[in-house]
Amino acid sequence: MCNRTGVFIDFANIGMNGGYGLRLDILRRFAARDGGELVRLNAYLPFDAARADTDSAYRSGQQRFYDALRDNGFKVFRKPVRWYDDGEGRRYSKADCDMDIALDILQQAPRLDTVLLASGDSDFVRVVETAQSMGCRVEGLAFRNVSRALRNALDSFTSGYLVPHLVSTERKRNGRDGNDWGVAGGFARGVCYHFENGYGFVRFLRKAAGPLWLTDSRDTASPWATCFLHASQLPATLATEALPSRDLVLEFDLEEGETTSKLRKC
Repeated sequence: MCNRTGVFIDFANIGMNGGYGLRLDILRRFAARDGGELVRLNAYLPFDAARADTDSAYRSGQQRFYDALRDNGFKVFRKPVRWYDDGEGRRYSKADCDMDIALDILQQAPRLDTVLLASGDSDFVRVVETAQSMGCRVEGLAFRNVSRALRNALDSFTSGYLVPHLVSTERKRNGRDGNDWGVAGGFARGVCYHFENGYGFVRFLRKAAGPLWLTDSRDTASPWATCFLHASQLPATLATEALPSRDLVLEFDLEEGETTSKLRKC
């Protein structure tokens, strides 16, 4: 049976919270990782028409981004930025896409099996619950400042930092090879799911494919891998009392161990 999937990206929220430069092709693969058919791909982003009239760099940058979204099969919804005066001479902007996203999800939910919502905004809690009541499975993806209430409402949540190559890494930004994800001599991002007596284990995605619920890395169908962590390998700024943690994402280098890959450097 085909899993009809819809993707809804709140770029105003994602872009300001760690998802700048998000790779659309990787996101598509992640959304369809478990045999999903992508029948709806919606992207919502603010657009400042007044700025576009006077700022050619902004105008051309926005057009390139718009074209990239269209090239990847997304329908683009541009929300006009509105400027307001706070009464004390200060101006502020607002371009809230939440209502548009909520309405589109609820209108599409009866024709979808899975909704992937890319946002960390707590305003979507009731939208998630309503879509679930229509029979949809609602998954979430975001980076920083993710609402705990939203995470609890979702059927599953994945940190965008865990998805291989979805966003740039420190390695890539520093001019090093950013393509050696999950291999010995390379790097990965993961979460420490077990830690005691000074050592533990970190789980990371090997690929943006396969069933995420299959966390036993010994199963060949699992997209996850596991590596060893010792307290001496942690940065001085990270207290061991913070581990284990499913919320704390570690970026680390990998080296081959005797029986498994182990964590060398955070």
